[in-house]
Amino acid sequence: MTTSDYATYIAGLPRVLAAAATVYRDARGRVLLVEPNYRDGWALPGGTVESDRGESPRQAARRETVEEIGLDLKPGRLLAVDWVRGPGRPPIAAYLYDGGVLGEADLQAIRLQEEELLSWELVERDALVGYLRGDLARRLTAALEVLDTGGGTAELEDGIPATG
Repeated sequence: MTTSDYATYIAGLPRVLAAAATVYRDARGRVLLVEPNYRDGWALPGGTVESDRGESPRQAARRETVEEIGLDLKPGRLLAVDWVRGPGRPPIAAYLYDGGVLGEADLQAIRLQEEELLSWELVERDALVGYLRGDLARRLTAALEVLDTGGGTAELEDGIPATG
C-alpha cells in the first residue's frame, strides 16, 4: 500500500469524537459541577480530547481541569467509559476519571474560566439528576457506584451498562 493509498484509506474510516472529564468530591461526598454558558444544564470539569494534537483522554481531563477551574491535579483511576450517540454528530467516547476529594484549600483555589463557565457548585448525590442531562447523569451515577464498591471501570453505552 502506498502512502497516498493509506491516506485515502484513513480518510474514509468512520469518525469518533472523544471527551474526558473528572469527578471531584468534597469531604461530605458532594460532587463538584460547573455551569457552562454555552448550553443549558450543568457538567463535570472536562471537555474534548484534542486527539489531533496527540492528546490522550487522561491528558485532556487534566488540561480541562486546569482551564476550567484552575486546579492542576493529576486524574486518578478511570471510573467509566461511555459510548454516547447523538443526532447530527459522530459518537463520542466519553472517559470519566476519579479526581479524588478536594480539601478546603483546593476549593478556595478554584478559579472559573469565565469564557465558558458561569459558576460551580458542590451538589449532593441525591440532587445530581436535577442538574445533569440524562446520559451524563447515568454516567456519573455509574462512576460513583464504582467508587462506592471499589469495582472495575464501568463500560457504558449512552450511560447504560453495556450488555454485549
